[in-house]
Amino acid sequence: MTEIGIGLVGGGYMGKAHAVAMASVGAVFDTTLRPRLEMIAASSDASAERYRAAYGFARATGDWHSLVADPRVEAVVIASPQTTHRAIAEAAFSLGKPVFCEKPLGASLEDAQAMVAAAEAAGLPNMIGFNYVRTPATQFVRQLLAEGAIGDVTWFCGEHTEDFLADPDEPANWRTTGRANGCMGDLAPHMINCALALMGPMAEVSAAIETVHKSRGGVAVDNDDHAQMMVRFANGAMGHLYFSRTATGRKMGYAYEIHGTKGAIRFDQEDQNAVHLYRAEGPEATRGFVKILIGPEHPDYLPFCQGPGHGTGYQDQIIIEARDFLRAIEIGQPVWPTFRDGLAVSRVIDTAFMAAECGGWTSIPLVGKGKS
Repeated sequence: MTEIGIGLVGGGYMGKAHAVAMASVGAVFDTTLRPRLEMIAASSDASAERYRAAYGFARATGDWHSLVADPRVEAVVIASPQTTHRAIAEAAFSLGKPVFCEKPLGASLEDAQAMVAAAEAAGLPNMIGFNYVRTPATQFVRQLLAEGAIGDVTWFCGEHTEDFLADPDEPANWRTTGRANGCMGDLAPHMINCALALMGPMAEVSAAIETVHKSRGGVAVDNDDHAQMMVRFANGAMGHLYFSRTATGRKMGYAYEIHGTKGAIRFDQEDQNAVHLYRAEGPEATRGFVKILIGPEHPDYLPFCQGPGHGTGYQDQIIIEARDFLRAIEIGQPVWPTFRDGLAVSRVIDTAFMAAECGGWTSIPLVGKGKS
């Protein structure tokens, strides 16, 4: 096994998750590359030092430039606000360092395009953090669809709904200003990525994007609270997506239902260790959805637990991401999802805003290899 020095930019919610993942991934998956927590960067020297002490990094800095340039930092993980993603990634690629970046890829479509261009010009491993699509359950669903378990897919319905801003008396904060921090920039990317992973490219979209609570504590809210999209996938299937941060009662509503000519599938992240499968076979009187408990026979479950139904959790998704990033570095080749997959999500979001403005169906440019 070989050590690799990890530099982490951002020590907050996702920064902690990535620090724990990098500290754990070698033991969980017996990876050839073993992360060394080399340096962490935050918005100030003081906060960086607090994170260093808490997470076990060797060194800390209040300047991400110093982290990226440090020779002992061999790979960079970006878990800072999306407005910083582009500059950090471009700097790291220019120095020959692989990059893992939290979603969304950038604060705008222009950022995402530039980051893909930098990654592919450098020819370096690059990944984006869509963690929910990596649950053993959703990986199993991808297998079912690839095997044709429910026949030809005709319809996809997905949502990412939470209620952290459902209360109109919740004060304004950083999430309530700036398009990149709205629901379409924050929650929508996860379910759009899921739809693309399970269904393939989207061809066109019609969208409605709204602000539910236009003022919070006398402060104007200038971004969106919820949105819905009707979509037509390139394979001809219809779809509907809904995203909300004001969905009262919903805590982690990353959920989808898929209909096919021979069956259907349901999944809900609030019950992330179960898949509901319906097969259109046998007597009508005995047909019904079967609840399949996720266990060692499903993808990426056994390294965490030997007992079926015992379950994996949120942090395990991040550890799986860390394994995939290390694998990409080890083989020197892209491992899904790459920056280009993040660009595909950014294109859908950008097109949805255009569709909402024009009030009609709008075609979504495809993101092919070598194009942006």
